[in-house]
Amino acid sequence: MAQLKHDDYTALESALAKGTRLLVKRSGRSEYLIIPQAFRTRDGRELIEARNPTTGRSLTIYLDEIDSIQAMS
Repeated sequence: MAQLKHDDYTALESALAKGTRLLVKRSGRSEYLIIPQAFRTRDGRELIEARNPTTGRSLTIYLDEIDSIQAMS
């Protein structure tokens, strides 16, 4: 299970407040460019509800599957 750092949570909070994009790197998978819509808990797991900025497709990404989060300008 990945452990996010304080800076990752700060980037997530900022992107939620400002509606800006994040680059999310998932464990054993690829990178996703997202616009986070909400930060929630489901069945004891934290998750980000987001959308793809290009297609508008909805995504649910569990924080325990993320290696890192990077704010995009």
